[in-house]
Amino acid sequence: MALIVIRGDTMVPLSLIITTASRRRMAAALAAMMFAPAAFAEEIVFKDQGNREVLLAKPAERVVSIVIPMASTVIALDGSTRKLIGMNPTAKSAVVEGILGKIFPEAKDIPSDVTAPNFVPNVEALTAANPDLVIQWGDRGADIVAPITNAGLTTMLILYGTEELTRDYMTMAAKAIGKPERIGELVEWRDRVQKDIEAKATAIPDDKKPNVLYLGRALSDISASGTKGNYNAWSIELAGGKNASAELNGTVSVNKEQIAAWNPDVIFLNAFEAKLNVDWVYNDPILSLTNAAKSKRVYKMPLGGYRWDPPSQESPLSWMWTANLLHPETFKYDLRTEMRTAYKTLYNYDLTDSDIDNILWLKEQGAAADYAQFEAK
Repeated sequence: MALIVIRGDTMVPLSLIITTASRRRMAAALAAMMFAPAAFAEEIVFKDQGNREVLLAKPAERVVSIVIPMASTVIALDGSTRKLIGMNPTAKSAVVEGILGKIFPEAKDIPSDVTAPNFVPNVEALTAANPDLVIQWGDRGADIVAPITNAGLTTMLILYGTEELTRDYMTMAAKAIGKPERIGELVEWRDRVQKDIEAKATAIPDDKKPNVLYLGRALSDISASGTKGNYNAWSIELAGGKNASAELNGTVSVNKEQIAAWNPDVIFLNAFEAKLNVDWVYNDPILSLTNAAKSKRVYKMPLGGYRWDPPSQESPLSWMWTANLLHPETFKYDLRTEMRTAYKTLYNYDLTDSDIDNILWLKEQGAAADYAQFEAK
């Protein structure tokens, strides 16, 4: 016999009441899923390279990059300057001095008072900017991280040193700003170029690999790096060179006498120091005696959408430039064509011949050995 209950003056089967109540609860649940969790559906959660959970209720719309190269990377991933609201002063100088300020003139107005050049955050300026996400180094001490997290700001920590780390944090950044679809072709490009260079470099005998010195600083101080965990040493070896300063432990100050003792075959000067040029080597009484100077194999790293020394969205171009210079008989990349293709992908920008000349410093170092290969045909 079916159970019944009295509802007002009506006798109603209990099963019907249960069914009706269930339907109401289901409808409420569906409504909740359709509306309140609409934001929940956009929630972004991932582990950063500090092994911390980063939680964003929705894709970050206001990003501050205290890490220098990541400012231009955020612009490249988003395809605009819309989401970048603060950057390191050293990143800002690259925007002003390089072509990114031409491609995105408004980038010159993005504040850079959110941090000192040494990554110490300006918490007052940071909180006033009200960012959804702050990108900071995770391997340079808690002193540059704690002020940000203590202020309650969502922070993504990244690590420097390897290509794998670079691909990983670029992927995290793409996810954080809601552009995960952008990263696939950029990683595929990096992978393809890296493997192509590796395949060709394997045929180069060890005694044909030049000793290459990269100087991270030269004017205010002279600094060089060992091989462990150093991206420049990695890219030099990728392109068939040997790190002339491999004996060093980390990045340290060196003097000109030490450079003369290493007697590098090739010297790469950094693109961070705007007033640094190849004459710093050629006009120096000590450095001018090195093999690199005598054979005119001194080159300043290019400055494109970002400087080509550290890892960035333009790294494959830097690898091809390096490979063509270290072994022009082996590597014959059409760098100007590669640059045009890359800049269209990264920034939706059509490079002119003049743009390319400026990025590669053709006017300043066009007379260097093997540099004519980069001239417009």
